[in-house]
Amino acid sequence: MSASRPSGETTLAAAASGPGPGSLSTRIAGAARETVAGLPRAFWWLWTSTLINRLGGFVTVFLALYLTVDRGYSAAYAGLVGALYGLGGTGGALLGGVLADRWGRRSTMLAAQLGTAVATAALGIVRGPVAIAAVACAVGVASNTSRPAAQAMMADVVPARDRVRAFSLNYWAINIGFGVSAAGAGVIAAHGYLLLFLLDALTTALCAVVVFVRVPESMPSTAVSGKAVEAPGSLVDVLRDRRFMALVGITFLLGTVMQQGTTTLAVSMGRAGLTPSQYGLVVGLNGLLIVIFQIPLTRLTRGRGRTGLLVAAALLLGWGFGLTAFAASAGVYTLTVVVWTVGEMLQAPTSTAVVTEMSPTRARGRYQGMYTLAWSAASFVGPLAGGVALQAWGGAMWLACGGVGTVAALGYWLLLRARGDRPRDPGHRDPACPDLRDPGRSGHRDPARPAAPSRPAAYASPSGPDVPSPVR
Repeated sequence: MSASRPSGETTLAAAASGPGPGSLSTRIAGAARETVAGLPRAFWWLWTSTLINRLGGFVTVFLALYLTVDRGYSAAYAGLVGALYGLGGTGGALLGGVLADRWGRRSTMLAAQLGTAVATAALGIVRGPVAIAAVACAVGVASNTSRPAAQAMMADVVPARDRVRAFSLNYWAINIGFGVSAAGAGVIAAHGYLLLFLLDALTTALCAVVVFVRVPESMPSTAVSGKAVEAPGSLVDVLRDRRFMALVGITFLLGTVMQQGTTTLAVSMGRAGLTPSQYGLVVGLNGLLIVIFQIPLTRLTRGRGRTGLLVAAALLLGWGFGLTAFAASAGVYTLTVVVWTVGEMLQAPTSTAVVTEMSPTRARGRYQGMYTLAWSAASFVGPLAGGVALQAWGGAMWLACGGVGTVAALGYWLLLRARGDRPRDPGHRDPACPDLRDPGRSGHRDPARPAAPSRPAAYASPSGPDVPSPVR
């Protein structure tokens, strides 16, 4: 009997450690902790502000309905207002990039978020067509001014080895917020559109409060070793960076393809005899897939070369839409959405990380602003080009999307193969950029000066217990 007891204990131990619900949940919890661990506290406050902002992003979802149903304007006027909003966003992206490098990331975000809150509330109050159009343009400017600053700050505070993971988490928050706001906007609008605008303004103001209270400035010091750091310069310097502008061009191409998901895809499904509700379910799958699979996919591809990921992303995006040429049922349309959504999940965080690696430390804001401009321009050109092509070529237009994706994939391969496939050494730091996790390090330190005894909570050690995390 004495021999059988250890055997039983061994069997029980083996069963406990083997496959089963308990071990699966443990593995899932461990994977979740690993996904969020090691990122600085400042990143998590930025992540929180992004989530709050997107949770309250009601106005962009229902602006056209507000103008046509509640205010009685024509569809053409609603389209004009939407175009002015986008035009303002184009200017705001460039403005935000310049200001982030000159004023600082935090100051730019605060000014832009407060301006957005005021303009959004005003948009729900003004009545005349000229006033509505002007304020909508102002909302576009202000709301897009903060984005390059936020991206530059994330690049400042997150080490190179963790940036794809950080940008994936941020993209995840954006899609969670958008999904909730899109669903909630209809319920809130039933109680009056003004409430929609005021709640949107309130959540944007709350973002500014979070940044003001919890997020310190991250812009590199203006002086190192007693020598002045090179001035941020101008947008002309960005335009002269041919490799980066090639990346912007590739991004614009893919952006025009992705715009078809909210424009010509609806037209094609209507021509195939499918209902608006079926279109809503099919295209809504995009956001659902991102919310569920963005983080696992990032873990799966961690350590992979940037070039391979972006080439695969471009092909999946292009030919995911290209498969629409052969779709005639809701099931096949759903399959196409799955394919191009996987491409989107690969492209968004990886491309943003590459932008960060290509940009000089003191010019991160301007580089992120130019990158944001590519998406804004695509939001203009994509619907127009897609509509014209669909009218002229019919279903063959979708094959053209596949061709554009192939061109973009070739562009990524040619552009990135020479620069190396991996992120820069995480131990490497630009001498103009202080170590944000230790104020005692700023590119050099006087040997006679003792090391800083502790690290500030805002940029705590990645392994420290004080890093806030959404997963407990």
